[in-house]
Amino acid sequence: MSITSHNAGTRLFIPGLKGLYSALHDSAETLLRVVAGAALVTHGLGKVADPFGAVRMVESLGFFPGLFWSPLLSFTEFFAGILITIGLLTRPASFAAMFILLVTVYFHWIQLDQGYGGAEKSILWAAVMFFFVIRGGNAHSVDAKLGRAF
Repeated sequence: MSITSHNAGTRLFIPGLKGLYSALHDSAETLLRVVAGAALVTHGLGKVADPFGAVRMVESLGFFPGLFWSPLLSFTEFFAGILITIGLLTRPASFAAMFILLVTVYFHWIQLDQGYGGAEKSILWAAVMFFFVIRGGNAHSVDAKLGRAF
């Protein structure tokens, strides 16, 4: 979706930038998706190396049995990151990541009593994942190359 079709009634303060904004619109969205997915992969890599390392933590949040939920958390974060990065099954992968991130908001804000300061990054990342739940992978994704999206 180009900026001209999306914001047709908006007049720019510097009209000469309209072409630049239109040209980079999809690329900027792709960059956000790739960076967000790669960040999830990087963050999830340590969890995949020790998938049972979070058993006590997930049980402290009420997810029993921890032997089931801890590896599910680990693999979801890592593999959702890969799927989001390449834009394959972007919406369901983003939804899974968003759910995990919302649980981390609860964990930091309520369980650890860190308030907004402790949950701030998780809130931001959950919002980014929500964006891709709604938007999908865009034209620069495997979903688009397959001609199908969730």
